[in-house]
Amino acid sequence: MGQMSDGATATVLELSGVRFSWSADAAPLLDIDRLCIAQGERIALRGPSGSGKSTLLSVLTAVVTPQQGSVHILGRDVSRLRAAERDRFRADHIGYIFQMFNLVPYLTVIENVCLPCGFSAQRRERAMRAGSSVEAEAVRLLQYLDMGDAALLRRPVTNLSVGQQQRVAAARALIGAPEIVIADEPTSALDADRRVAFLELLFRQCEQDRTALVFATHDAALSPLFDRTIEVADLQTRQGAAAADDRAQR
Repeated sequence: MGQMSDGATATVLELSGVRFSWSADAAPLLDIDRLCIAQGERIALRGPSGSGKSTLLSVLTAVVTPQQGSVHILGRDVSRLRAAERDRFRADHIGYIFQMFNLVPYLTVIENVCLPCGFSAQRRERAMRAGSSVEAEAVRLLQYLDMGDAALLRRPVTNLSVGQQQRVAAARALIGAPEIVIADEPTSALDADRRVAFLELLFRQCEQDRTALVFATHDAALSPLFDRTIEVADLQTRQGAAAADDRAQR
């Protein structure tokens, strides 16, 4: 885990007094006094459908802004940024592995992995420092994630298996060493052995880059693999928990 110069662990994500609802007249879906995530920390985020887990991921990645409270990412209050500024900040500092992967179907494996470096000069520069080029770093990450077959690299992603698509999505999130990676249940379609193997590969790369990982999952069996598990319900104040319970029961 990353350390600051005085030996204390650096905080990369901090929520304080956050309240969020999708409409002005609705009870808050999220009502969180405080949440801190440290550099290099591996977090399992758990909660049933309707608990606010997906909404919390949207807040953590500055896709949406809360009506109250602050969201600090790498020390910057992103809730005060304009939408375009949030987009640039997210592209520079956050990698995202989607549940359905969200790969671009008309691009090849390599082109999908390199894509974030086209949106972020910072990610591009870091990728080029790690490899001789962005494409070389993409190849290295794919090889690291057991996608080293050269014949696959120029193949359209639509020709890949689910497990292969998952690894491409992970390489895309990791390229350019973002400080934070968010994973929204990307292992839900895999069997238990493949799930654990994928996590071990993801953990090793995150540790190398000192990247914080927030991994949303329904699977309680994965919790021992993480530094800590956060239950969304445990974050909520009484009012926020009641609103989430009501939503889950509908």
